[in-house]
Amino acid sequence: MDPGEIESPRSKLDSNKVHGHVTSYVIISCIMAASAGLMFGYNIGISGGIASMDDFLEKFFPIVYNKKRHASESNYCKFNDEKLQAFTSSLYFAGLIATFVASQTTKRLGRKATMIMASIFYIVGVGLTAGAQNLSMLITGRIVLGCGVGFGNQAAPIYLSEMAPAQLRGGLNIMFQLNTTIGVLFANLVNYGTQNLQGWGWRLSLGVAGIPSAFLCVGCLMLVDTPNSLIERGHLDKGKSILCKIRGTQNVDVEFNELVRASQIAQEVKNPFRNLLKKKNSPQLTISILLQVFQQFTGINAIMFYSPVLFQTLAFGSDAALYSTVITGVVNVLATVISILTVDRFGRRMLLLEAGIQMLISQVVIAVLLGIGLKDTGDLSHSAAIVVVLMVCVFVSGFAWSWGPMGWLIPSEIFPLEIRSFGQSIVVCTNLLFTFVIAQAFLSMLCWFKYAIFLFFSVWVFIMSAFVFFFLPETKNISIDAMVHIWRQHWFWKIIIQDDSEDVEYSSEIRTTLLGREK
Repeated sequence: MDPGEIESPRSKLDSNKVHGHVTSYVIISCIMAASAGLMFGYNIGISGGIASMDDFLEKFFPIVYNKKRHASESNYCKFNDEKLQAFTSSLYFAGLIATFVASQTTKRLGRKATMIMASIFYIVGVGLTAGAQNLSMLITGRIVLGCGVGFGNQAAPIYLSEMAPAQLRGGLNIMFQLNTTIGVLFANLVNYGTQNLQGWGWRLSLGVAGIPSAFLCVGCLMLVDTPNSLIERGHLDKGKSILCKIRGTQNVDVEFNELVRASQIAQEVKNPFRNLLKKKNSPQLTISILLQVFQQFTGINAIMFYSPVLFQTLAFGSDAALYSTVITGVVNVLATVISILTVDRFGRRMLLLEAGIQMLISQVVIAVLLGIGLKDTGDLSHSAAIVVVLMVCVFVSGFAWSWGPMGWLIPSEIFPLEIRSFGQSIVVCTNLLFTFVIAQAFLSMLCWFKYAIFLFFSVWVFIMSAFVFFFLPETKNISIDAMVHIWRQHWFWKIIIQDDSEDVEYSSEIRTTLLGREK
């Protein structure tokens, strides 16, 4: 048997016990909640585009502007500037800090309220960045936007996982990632359309972010909170009513009782953060953290943040660079749709492992082409440049149907209710921390490593693929509140958690609670 595959009798049990069907209400609610990804994606895509616009650079980063205009400057180093990197990375550092507050609001005020707060941060941040008169105001706006990222990325994946039925949880959860890729593509198209608007094109690019911000705010006001959140906060009658509505049936007693009992156990946990660190939760915590680290060290955000800058480094003109970025954005969206259609059929592991091979090969090919064809000065040949763009598309597509969505899906479905909010805060915090690291360091790394930057990321792709093969169990079709059982069936994780008597007793209580009705 594959090291990550486990037999899951729970899957059959769940499908027999839990009644209902996929309702239009669930689909609409998930679409609205997933729109938090639009703003996340727009902020990923917009920064690299405007960072390649001369008017923007001349106003806020004159040193970079002069280096870019200097013909003898190294192809790999012309955009290397700490302040320019801080413009991009400040958003993610702010999000990192904000997620700790968001974990409390998600638990105490609910998933819906937290997403509304995210939309307010986004609207304020858009106003500050689009109207920026100096670098301080610009970065302040990015920090406020970062708070929106922290709140939105904390609440939206949990909301999607809790609203979705087990058999479609993967596809519906990936709608967050789909919206992220649409946001990136939208930003690329906006940048392409505004690049020739002298003096104010960059302001329009930043200001258009108000559209998805307003959509998120209005959408969240129309949502109801998840049954899990309502029950967790003591609103049992309302929680059951919403459960009936999203399942399309009144016969929800089994699922409702499981949620109530899981909530009762969660209430007994006095210190969720300390409980998160217990040995019985070490598989979930370890996997969730490493997925975020690995996701960033695929190199994807280095490409998505700075793709126009990267293509200009490869001696593409400004128009061609943004056009190539739009092409990769379209590939990103289409590949994410493929993930939605396949994740609950083929499973999480298969997509991750296949994509690992695909991303590894494409990055090695890019490194070889650049190593041979692009020196510090001079241009990459036209044919080699086309192959590089093609390989970037191959890489992006692999990421978009694997590490992009799975990095958010898997952590949101494996934590038990009593630590789910705190676990998600660790996930978002880790993701934004390493996003910040890559955003802050990439242009300097590109200057130092040159073409070997792609070999650096390819080594990480190999490492993360090996981790998936040996240590990540399959989670498809397993009820979110029954996920606790898979660790005791995994060849490695059962060794880690079996020798803790306190944890065994507690896990037995959870098992008894969740399976009580079949006795």
